Order: sequence, then C-alpha cells, then structure tokens
Amino acid sequence: MQLYKNKIILLLAFFLSSAYCAERADIIVAQDGSGNFTTIQAALDSIPTRTDRYWIILIKNGEYKEKLFISKSRICLVGEDRENTKIIYPELRKNWRAEHSDDWGAAVINIGNEVTDIVLANLTIYNNYGSLYGDNDHQFAIRSGGNSNRIIIVNCNVWADGGDTVSLWNSNSGMYYHANCYFNGWVDYVCPRGWCYITDSKFYGFNKSASIWHDGKSDSTMKFVIRNSTFDGINNFPLGRFHHDAQFYLLDCRFSENMKDQPIYPVNELSKYKWGIRTYFWNCHRDGGDYLWHSDNLNSAYEGSIDQSEISAYWTFAGRWDPEHTMPAVLPFASIPYPRNGAYSLSSKNVDTLRWIGGRNAVSYNLYFDINNPPKFVQNQKENFHILKNLKPDQNYYWRVDVVTEKDTIKGDLWTFKTKSNEQ
Repeated sequence: MQLYKNKIILLLAFFLSSAYCAERADIIVAQDGSGNFTTIQAALDSIPTRTDRYWIILIKNGEYKEKLFISKSRICLVGEDRENTKIIYPELRKNWRAEHSDDWGAAVINIGNEVTDIVLANLTIYNNYGSLYGDNDHQFAIRSGGNSNRIIIVNCNVWADGGDTVSLWNSNSGMYYHANCYFNGWVDYVCPRGWCYITDSKFYGFNKSASIWHDGKSDSTMKFVIRNSTFDGINNFPLGRFHHDAQFYLLDCRFSENMKDQPIYPVNELSKYKWGIRTYFWNCHRDGGDYLWHSDNLNSAYEGSIDQSEISAYWTFAGRWDPEHTMPAVLPFASIPYPRNGAYSLSSKNVDTLRWIGGRNAVSYNLYFDINNPPKFVQNQKENFHILKNLKPDQNYYWRVDVVTEKDTIKGDLWTFKTKSNEQ
C-alpha cells in the first residue's frame, strides 16, 4: 500500500512540475492548491523513509502556521522568496516540557535525532510566542539533537521572541553551515554544539546576557567560526558566553556601538574548563571605537598560530565536510562564491578558479569578471566554475554570475576579492 501511495505522489509531482515550466523541485507546496500539497508537513511525510539523494521541497509564498517535524534525511526546504515565504509558530519550551519528556516538538522546525543532510533556504522561520504572550523565555525556531548532522541554513531569516533561536545540539559530532542569514532573539540565540561556520550574516540581540554561545566540550577541535558578519542589539548587548568548554573565532566582523564592553565570558569558574578561554579575533571593529578585547590574536590560537586566509568552512570542519562546494543547488540564484566575497590578501598565483553553487533551475550562466565595477561580460557557460589566468598582485577583482533559466535570467550579486601585494 505504501509503495502504491509513493508511486501516486511521484506521478502527481511529474505532472505538476510540467505546469511550473522546468521547475526542478521534487515537490511543490502552495496554499492555493496549485502545488502537490497545501501544507509543508504533508510534503515532508510524502518523502520515502530512505533515499540516496536530496529531495527538494519548494514552498510557494505564504504564511505557513505550522510546526514541522523532519524525521528523514537529505531534505531541502526552499522558499519561493525569503521575505514572503514564512513558517511561523508560537511555542514556549517550558510549556512544551511541562507535558513532554524531551524537546521533540518544542521548536518551529524540529529535526530528528538521526537525521542528516538538511538544507533550509530562502525562508523566514519565526517563533513568535513572545510577541503573542509576553514571555521571552527559551523558544526555539530550529532545534536538533542526538546524532543529527550536516545542517545548512542559507539565505534565511531565523527569528524568535525568546532565547535559543537556533539550537543545533549534536554535542558529539555536529557540523553546521550557515550563510547570508539574519538571526535574532534573546539569550544565546545562536548556540551550536559541535562545529559551526557562519558567514555573511546579521545578528541582533534583544537581551543583556549573550548573543552567541558554544558548547565544544566533547573535542578540543570543536569551534564556532563567524566571518564577515555584523552584530547589533539593544543598548549594552553583550557578545557571547559559554557554560562548557568552547572555542570562538570571529573574523572580519562589525559590531555596532551598542555592544557592551565585555569579552565573551565563561559562566562558571575557570577551573571548570579543561582548555581555558579560547576566543580569537581578526579584523573585527566596533562603530564608535574598538574595545581592546577583540584585538587581533590569531597568533595565540589554541591549535597554533594561523593566518586569516587559512580559515574557511573546510578548515572549520577539518576536511570532513565541504558544504561550500557540495551544497545542492536549491536557491534560484547563484550563491556561495569562491573566492569568498570580500576575500583579501589572496595569492594571485594560487587563485586559479572561480566557483559558485548554481541556481536550482539553471540552464546556463552568464559570467561577468573584471578589475572594474561593474564587471564586463565574459561568456555564457554551462559549468559552475571558470578558470582564471594571469591575475595581478595588489588588485581588486569584481565578478557576478547571472542564472539563465528556460523562463528568464536571474541577476546575481556583485562579488569581490583582492590579491595581495609584494608577491615574490
């Protein structure tokens, strides 16, 4: 019977995909009935329990007042538009735990303990309990635990009216990658356990306890790396704290003048931490003047002195996972550029390729590249990479990738990088 149902679902998906003009998503959710399902959970439930590939669920614009349970691996939830595809549900953790033995169901998006390889993209995910009921205690927008692993959040707004907004809690082996997101919440609103890399994102805190938090007690190499991101919040918002052994790297970040003059701090006595205080900074600046505690100190890193150019997602995960090269093409536009946007001091001898994650429905790409802005058109191509030749030292480069689909052309963001000077 279940096999028969799955065949019906796949046939329905095939016929509906024709109506969406070469849309490559496997399943479409639309509240007006024009897709395969009208609710996201129904779409999740339709996917086979075991699959050897990613399933892409495209969620059309709308406000989905659903609590989601993801119990299967290799699933991508992708919104039609980041600002207009909203998953909103009010849930307070302490209310949930009053009647349940664990957190399965305490979040807007609940990721199962054995689930791996999840992508959340182009969405607004919001736990709005505090706005409705006036309680700003812990309320998850996204929650995982157990052995859940390799969770990607890209081009998303992830908000909560309380603490622990993004709680990815596999404390033994968890790896998480987030890019181009806007996170907000109250205490510890981004609080990974394990290894986490975040880039090109915005943070806003509504509390005076901490914005970021990390648990890295299970392995001395666990780390929370944040690059090229901005932090803001209420007046005198503190940056971060930790209850367990932790390791923070912040590079190329901008802090608003509202940030409190308080280093990332241990909650417990120092004797409780095996590896001491491990907070490292590079090129981080505060509007209105820097504080001494976020001065450059990569030369004193726990794992040894390291140059900023070596720190990447691949480095963060010690080569066990390379999300910037392997993420499935789920967004409508090109994303995750290499070299990373804003990269500097790159060796002109080592940068020989441009790479990007392609658009979901791409037929080809229009590539623009030049030393001037706006960059010149280079060529139309099928591949999501381009070989470079003869880069100059001490030079700014500008590039853009437009996605060409059967319907239209989706203009990409402008990306930049700069080569180092005085190369031998």
